[in-house]
Amino acid sequence: MRNVPPRTIDFYQIPNGHEPFTRWFFSLRDTNIRRRIQARLIAIETGNLGDRKPVGEGVWELRLDFGPGYRVYYGEVDNTVVLILCGGDKSSQKRDIERAKNYWREYKERFRQ
Repeated sequence: MRNVPPRTIDFYQIPNGHEPFTRWFFSLRDTNIRRRIQARLIAIETGNLGDRKPVGEGVWELRLDFGPGYRVYYGEVDNTVVLILCGGDKSSQKRDIERAKNYWREYKERFRQ
């Protein structure tokens, strides 16, 4: 069994201070769904990234196998911080991936990563 380092989770903020993921997360009306997504984020902090795949340009997609196929998009900073960019579901996947890539590019430009 390999030793997986714990991760710190941070949430991307657009320049005006808003967090796209947080806005999306609290727009979900079903508290059970929010709880399940939150549990997945807690698992990430222990190093368990679970079902994920790269979608390009350094952005990853966490695949959540419930509801309409929820997705959470993130980038990794120094392999210790998971920067949560945005969320969505299968119906908005293409748009969400492009949005996540834009956020990731903007983040790297702003912080010169």
